Amino acid sequence: MCGITGFSSFKHFQNLSASLPEASSRLTHRGPDDCGLFVDETAGIGLAHRRLAVIDLSENGRQPMANDNGNMRIVYNGEVYNYRQIRSELIGLGHHFRSESDTEVILKAYEQWGVESFNRLTGMFALAIWDGNKQQIVMARDRLGIKPLYYHHTGEHFLFSSELKAMQAFSRFSPNIDPEAQSLFLHYQYVPGPRTIFKDTYKLLPGHFCIVSDNSVSTYRFWDIPDIHEQNELNETDALDHLEALLTRAVSDRMISDVPLGALLSGGIDSSLVVALMQKVSAAPVKTFTIGFEEAGYDESPWARKIADYLKTDHTELFITPKAARDVISDISDVYDEPFADISAIPTILVSKLARSEVTVALSGDGGDEQFAGYVRYWTTHSLINSMKYFPQSMAEFLTKIPPPLLFRFYRPLIRFLPQRFRIQNFYDKWEKFLYLSSQRELKELYRMTICLWTPEEVHALTGKTVPGSRYETEFDRNPHASDLNQMMRVDMNTYLPDAMLTKVDRAGMASGLEVRVPLLDHRVVEYTMGLPDHLKYSAGTGKYLLKKLLERYLPPDLFVRPKMGFGVPMGAWFRKELKEFLLDYLSPSRLKRTAWFNPSYVEGKIQEHMSGRVNHQYRLWSLLVWEMWAERWLSGR
Repeated sequence: MCGITGFSSFKHFQNLSASLPEASSRLTHRGPDDCGLFVDETAGIGLAHRRLAVIDLSENGRQPMANDNGNMRIVYNGEVYNYRQIRSELIGLGHHFRSESDTEVILKAYEQWGVESFNRLTGMFALAIWDGNKQQIVMARDRLGIKPLYYHHTGEHFLFSSELKAMQAFSRFSPNIDPEAQSLFLHYQYVPGPRTIFKDTYKLLPGHFCIVSDNSVSTYRFWDIPDIHEQNELNETDALDHLEALLTRAVSDRMISDVPLGALLSGGIDSSLVVALMQKVSAAPVKTFTIGFEEAGYDESPWARKIADYLKTDHTELFITPKAARDVISDISDVYDEPFADISAIPTILVSKLARSEVTVALSGDGGDEQFAGYVRYWTTHSLINSMKYFPQSMAEFLTKIPPPLLFRFYRPLIRFLPQRFRIQNFYDKWEKFLYLSSQRELKELYRMTICLWTPEEVHALTGKTVPGSRYETEFDRNPHASDLNQMMRVDMNTYLPDAMLTKVDRAGMASGLEVRVPLLDHRVVEYTMGLPDHLKYSAGTGKYLLKKLLERYLPPDLFVRPKMGFGVPMGAWFRKELKEFLLDYLSPSRLKRTAWFNPSYVEGKIQEHMSGRVNHQYRLWSLLVWEMWAERWLSGR
C-alpha cells in the first residue's frame, strides 16, 4: 500500500512545490520503502508518492511513473488483482511493459481507454494521473471506497492526498473548521462524505472519478451499487455454490503478494470464512492474528483460538490491557487526522501492529455485515417498523410517563430470554431514543434512531448548532422500492462502510505499514449478493444466513453460532477506573470553557450520569474526548 499527494496551481507553484516534500514525508507510514517526486512548472503541477512495496519490489515499480513518451504520470495507492489479465490484453494491442507492477498496467490502460479503464480494474485503488495531452489531472477511487482520497479546492489551487495530514503540510491549505461537519460528526461518530471537517476540502466518493482542468473540478460516477427492484429467486444450494466460487476467487486474488501475508481473525463469521478459504487455497498454514480482552464480555479470542486450531493456522494472539489502550489513545489523533469516534479503532490499531510484526499484507472479513444483514440494528429496525403498525400513538404517549428506572426493573430479568434483536444494550440511552422517535413510522427515521450517537436536540444542547442533512437522507431516497433490509444495507454500503468501517481499517493498518485487503468487498461479490433474496440473508430473527451455511462447509457450527459481540472495548468501565483521570482532564469544565467547543454544564451532567454506574455513556463521552484530542493536535493555533 502507498500514500499519494500532489497539487495543481500556476499562481502558487513555487510555494506549493516547496511544500511537496514535507507533504510526502507525512505519509511515510503508508509507504516506508521508497519515495518519489515529480514537478513540472510549465504545467503547474506536482506529484509525490510514498511506496510500500508489495508487488514487483524492484526499482521498476517506482512512482510517480511515466508512460513511454513521458506525457503522462501516475501516483497510485492500492492493489489491482486482475492486472495480469489487463496486461495481456494491452500487449495484444501493441503495448510494451518495463515492469511487472500493476501501476504500469493502470497507466497504460488509461492511455488506451481513458476514464473507461477504471471499470476494468478489480481491486482497491486511489489514483491520480497527470494527462499532459489534455492538460488535466484525473483522479479515481475504487468502487467501495476501500482506499481514501481527499482533495482541497479553491479558486487559486487544487491539492489532493491520501490523508488530511499531508494536505496540511501545504502552506496554502487553510484548516478552517466546517461547523456543519462538527454537528455531523457528533451525530454519526464520523464526518460523512463528501464533506470533511475542513471547509473547501472533500472526500472523493467511492466509485467516482474527477477531472481537474483550468482550476475547475468535475466529478463523475463510474460504478454504483446495483439498484434492486426484484430479487432473484434462487435455489439455496445453487446460491451457496456460486457464492463459494466468487469468494474463493476473491480470496485467491488477494493472496497475490511478493511479501509475507496473513489474516486478521476475530472469531466471527466473516473473518473465519475468509481464513477458511485462505487455508483452502494456500500451500502452507496461514498466519492469523487476534486481539483479546481480560473482560469476558468483550473477549472473542477463545473462539478465534478454537477456529485457528481447527483450521490449523499459525496463530498469534495479544491481550489488551487498559494501559495498552491508553498508549493507543494518545496516538488516535495522529492515526485519524479527522475526528473519528469508533471505539473499535483501538483494537484495530493493536491487531494491525501485531500482524505487522510478522507480515506486510493481511486479509480481513470486513463487508459481510453490510451485505448479509449482520448488524443487530438491521434486525431491530426491521422488527420495529413492523411493530409500529400495531403500536398506537397513545401507547407511545403513555410510555413517556413511565420512569425509565421502573421500566428497566421489569426489562432486565427478561433480557436473556429475548431474541438478540430485542436485547437492548445501554437501555437508558436507547430507550430515550425510542421515545424520541416513537411517533415516527418511516423506516428512514427509525433507522436513524439506531445509528445516531447524539440526537439533533442533544447536538444543539452541546454546541448550539443544528444537524444538517447528509448523504444518509439522499441515499435512503434513491431506492425506495427495495425491501427494508436492502434499503438499510445499501445506505450503509454507501455511507457507513466507506466513511467509518473502511476508514478505520485503512488508517489502523497504514499506521503500522500494514496493507489490509477485504475479499468480501470484491465488487463481483457485492453485485451478486445485492440480488439475493432477503431470506438468504436474514432468517429466524438473525442475519448472515447464507454465510453461516457456507461456513458450515468448513467449520462445525458450534464454533461460530453464538450471539454477535462486535469488536469493541470495555471503555465504559475504563472511564470509571483506569482512564477516569484522563477523561476528566480533557472534559473538565475549565478546559471546555477555554476550548469553547461544547457546553461544559451539559457535558458535566453526562459524566456524572456515567460515573454513577446507572448509565453507560461510553460512546458519547468517547466522541467528546476524541474531538478535544483532535483539536488539540491539529488546531493548536486556534
